[in-house]
Amino acid sequence: MTRSDATDRLLDRFRTELRDLAPMAVWAHGSLGGDDYQEGRSDLDLIAVLDGPITARTVWRVGRLHARLRTEPLVAKLHCSYLTPGTAADLEHRHLTWAHQRLLRRPVTPVTRRELHTTGLVLSGERPEHLLPPVTDGELAAFVVRDQRDFWRREVDRASNWTQDIWVDMGLITYARALVTLKYGRLISKREALDLLPGLGAPVEVVADIRSRRYPEPGAPVQEWAARRGRLARDYLGPAIDRLVAAYT
Repeated sequence: MTRSDATDRLLDRFRTELRDLAPMAVWAHGSLGGDDYQEGRSDLDLIAVLDGPITARTVWRVGRLHARLRTEPLVAKLHCSYLTPGTAADLEHRHLTWAHQRLLRRPVTPVTRRELHTTGLVLSGERPEHLLPPVTDGELAAFVVRDQRDFWRREVDRASNWTQDIWVDMGLITYARALVTLKYGRLISKREALDLLPGLGAPVEVVADIRSRRYPEPGAPVQEWAARRGRLARDYLGPAIDRLVAAYT
């Protein structure tokens, strides 16, 4: 895990700003919780549990909190969903969330919930098992299949995005992670997914390209072959996702 003073300073500043809202807990998940964090590349995925309903005043205070952080390095990578004990158990509830430098509402997915219970990092307060009901294997599997079928398979057919690094990277990585979750009932890191992809038939040059950008290892430049890389990724993912959905629906 690559984590320096800039990450720790941002997390400390965030917790300091959050004190006025008296959070019951602050947790990290994703790469930071799973020890696969790459500073400057990975998101800082956080959950804050607040004691009480999310009112209009709460929304205003959360917006002001994040506005005060705007000059911090890495702040564009910081995402946080705000739960309450009364809403934490509802898989469909759309929680107040700061992401992509704006306020929105979205569910806390079964993948995030499982990450919190298995590799979550407690930054302050109560542990996840004291405030967040566990997600069942069935709930996790159903979500993973829906995500592959209803989001990723549809996006594979839309060529325009696939010259961008993020679509190629997350398309292949998410597929490998989904397959392992469905076969073995466990979550794996992005690094583990990259290690598995060649054995799953993914184009090795695309996997090497992703690895060279995500981790400090030598790799070929990507500028000259973005269009070809996108075609290779899409040609692989379309049939692969179709097989996954057929096998696990």
